[in-house]
Amino acid sequence: MLGQGMFLSAVWVQAHTLMLVFLLALCGCGSERSPNIVFVMADDVGYECFSPYGSKQYDTPRIEELAANGVLFTNSHATPLCTPSRVTLMTGKSNVRNYTDFGTFSPGQFTMVDMLRDAGYATAIAGKWQLQGTDNAAGLPAGHGFDTYCLWNTGNTARARYWNPSLESDGRILELGADEYGPDIFTDFLLQFMEENREQPFFVYYPMVLPHTPFLPTPHSENRESEVKQANFEDMVNYVDFLTGRFIDKLEQLELTGETVFIFTADNGSHHDLVSELLGRSIRGDKGATTDAGTHVPLIVSAPGLIQGNRVIDDLIDFSDFLPTIADLIGQVLPPGELRDGISFRDSLLGQAYEARDAIFTYYFPRPFAGAYDDPYRHPEVRYARDKQYKLYGNGMLFDVNADPLEETPLPEEDGQTVTVRNKLQTVLDAMPQQGEMIPAERSAASRAAPRPRW
Repeated sequence: MLGQGMFLSAVWVQAHTLMLVFLLALCGCGSERSPNIVFVMADDVGYECFSPYGSKQYDTPRIEELAANGVLFTNSHATPLCTPSRVTLMTGKSNVRNYTDFGTFSPGQFTMVDMLRDAGYATAIAGKWQLQGTDNAAGLPAGHGFDTYCLWNTGNTARARYWNPSLESDGRILELGADEYGPDIFTDFLLQFMEENREQPFFVYYPMVLPHTPFLPTPHSENRESEVKQANFEDMVNYVDFLTGRFIDKLEQLELTGETVFIFTADNGSHHDLVSELLGRSIRGDKGATTDAGTHVPLIVSAPGLIQGNRVIDDLIDFSDFLPTIADLIGQVLPPGELRDGISFRDSLLGQAYEARDAIFTYYFPRPFAGAYDDPYRHPEVRYARDKQYKLYGNGMLFDVNADPLEETPLPEEDGQTVTVRNKLQTVLDAMPQQGEMIPAERSAASRAAPRPRW
């Protein structure tokens, strides 16, 4: 099932004021203030790396605390790579409608930050930008749309993001030392913003640089000289947890926990050099590839003053769903006349009946201008639709992703047991464009002969 402008109905608009009053009563605000939004997105780490999902390998007690006070989603999926997920997140649209190139966000689009700014929110971003554009497609300057920013990978910064990082903040390159750690600087920046804007609703967006490569020791690592990728990655995931805890503690200090919606997720699966143990299974990361290990990400939404905590929900969630859900949570009507693909899961958060997704549609063509489509980071153009068990690609290949998570054996077309699900998922594919609407047709055609790349 695909949502198209679900918030534009007259019934919803008429209920806007009553719904906002209801939300404020739930969160005990006692005023007309809308809830704050804190959105933390880790970089390159799958759901298998977090203790709320059953991991014993990683130490993530603060994220476990978020889950205990909130809702843990077990079927949340991103695209397999950084930029595509960010474009979907910010616009509520499938990449098939608006993706242009890796590292690019096409200007002129209505975004989540536009919506929150229109609703009177103070807005800040810190962390990874990666939307500045390429020679093939225009992008956005650092922090575009936000009131303030502190960012890496802006087009003006160098490559270092961890120790002695190269960061840009509100138009200037920061002078930082060898012992200064980028993730700490981003976190300090956002916590100060929260302090300064405690009297008004705020939106904090933290697209982390952790735990992306290079896999380096953190300030908490026992061996600051370690070059062991797996061990360093585990330390980096643990540091993600530590920084998340700093946000939890700051909200408590500011007495804003009951007035804040805290969202924690990740932009895609873990790097393919890494192996994690989860509930008796070994899961090798598959970032860049379209398997579950490339797309299945953590999602926890905690709002102690708004939603009942300690719940686990297996509804399918797509990154396009975040924009309409946040709009719904703050009582903001989205501008009419624009097609969106996201479906709000606000009612699910509130424990109310709602029509959950039957399927997710994903379009993936991360580097359409690549000279060759020979590895998952330069994946040929692909479209697929999936439900909780099956995944159907545009070329007709159908997989049972529960029984065959590496997608090695397509199910036969003549299999009578899968006719119903094949037809259902084909209907989803048929409802969406057949190729990227902002991708030159010759680039789509150039990729079609390429075999499916694997690590």
